[in-house]
Amino acid sequence: MPKMKSNSGAKKRFKITKNGKVKRACGFKNHILEHKSPKRKRGLRGTTISSEVEADRVKRMLPYA
Repeated sequence: MPKMKSNSGAKKRFKITKNGKVKRACGFKNHILEHKSPKRKRGLRGTTISSEVEADRVKRMLPYA
């Protein structure tokens, strides 16, 4: 049986935590930053945990993570 292929876009964007949750960066931080408040931009700086539904889709894309 050949190895399954991981989705290379997902490899770059998501990490699986020890407990099986999916860690990802916050969105809405790429462009048109002038009209977003500094407080909002600071809040988008870190990482967050994906919802359960999204986590299932990501885990299918990363079979060996």
